Amino acid sequence: MISTELARALRDSGLRWTPVAGDKFRIDLIEADDELFVLSDMTVEAHEFPTGVVIGFNGTTEWALDSVGLEETLWMPHEYQLRELLGAAFRSLTARGAAEFVVGAVVDGELRDFESDIASNAYARALLALLDSLVSETD
Repeated sequence: MISTELARALRDSGLRWTPVAGDKFRIDLIEADDELFVLSDMTVEAHEFPTGVVIGFNGTTEWALDSVGLEETLWMPHEYQLRELLGAAFRSLTARGAAEFVVGAVVDGELRDFESDIASNAYARALLALLDSLVSETD
């Protein structure tokens, strides 16, 4: 799974989340960093209101929490979601040895490698570089 630090960096670089069942997230508070939640159609659901999206906790949960605003959550994207977000920039995923993954992606017209011991983090690093390059193009 993607690291919390990379998830925050992606969010801060402009990645937006539209919640769907199966998505993982954290409540973005230091004291809640260890808790990982999964959206489902029964226990934790995304509710759309005119004022914004609210994540609702239905039934009994371990927390005394009814709901939390989307802006108070931190999306922890799955590996396949990161690959989809890279889109046409994605070129390859390669395993080097037993503990290193390399994602090849085109960023600023150049094929670059992004490494990590976890494939999802390698994808996240590539996506972060792509998002940052898109922001710098608009400045």
